[in-house]
Amino acid sequence: MSLLLDEIAVAAARLAEVGVDSPRADAELIAAHVHGVGRGELHRVPDTGFDPRFWDEVARREAREPLQHITGHAYFRYLDLEVGPGVFVPRPETEVMTGWAITRLTEMDVAEPVVVDLGTGSGAIALAIAQEVPRAQVHAVEVDPLARIWTQRNIARCSSSAPHMAGRVTLHGDDFTSDPYILGTGGLSGSVDLVISNPPYIPSGASVPPEVGEYDPATALWGGQDGLDAIRVVEQVAARLLRPGGLVAVEHGAPQGASVYWVFTEEQGWRDTRNHRDLAGRDRFVTATWPGRAPE
Repeated sequence: MSLLLDEIAVAAARLAEVGVDSPRADAELIAAHVHGVGRGELHRVPDTGFDPRFWDEVARREAREPLQHITGHAYFRYLDLEVGPGVFVPRPETEVMTGWAITRLTEMDVAEPVVVDLGTGSGAIALAIAQEVPRAQVHAVEVDPLARIWTQRNIARCSSSAPHMAGRVTLHGDDFTSDPYILGTGGLSGSVDLVISNPPYIPSGASVPPEVGEYDPATALWGGQDGLDAIRVVEQVAARLLRPGGLVAVEHGAPQGASVYWVFTEEQGWRDTRNHRDLAGRDRFVTATWPGRAPE
């Protein structure tokens, strides 16, 4: 066994001791980042090439700093995104909802579907849709100026590496949680094909891992006493933006499935409301169809 692989084993044990969920994978990813190789190429690093900075980065992860902050990257579907302090790190659970949205958009008989991503953060959802749905026009909404720096960086990064995405994601610096008419003055009211959001939905006072509570921005986490404050606003905004037959998809916490279902009720004008599960079999996002009746 090489020196690096020996050190990775020690690092994995240290990370496991402090409660890191995937200690071996994190140790390997840190090693790959430090040594500038792919994770599958770690065995090729010679003993003479071992970089002691590996232990500095392991110490950061041992202190429960997110792996994505250490490497500077988060992977979301087919995207390599830049992330760091000030922006919510995208999670694998959100990929399931985004995949659902991409499938529904490709099934629509619409040449250039219009999508609004409320609370875009790093831009993960918006950029994944732009990448995988040809000709989609995506409006990404993010009020936090620190998060918007990362959004802008990722839009530029993706547009440079994938020219077909250039100009198809428009960033808006608006607060969708306080303005129910958001984007209405921009000519989008009643014309959007899909509204999607991963809003803040953690109930106030809930316990969260250090990687979340100490590093993700608070505005991306806390959703009021029951965690549904921002989701209720998403419902209002979606009702104003969607065309007849348009769709909404909203992520929520696993225990909130039943409660979120009743935010998108027939009394509010919605149809076909249903919950969907993530890869772990937990309730994770709600979808509904807007048939066109204006809310009271």
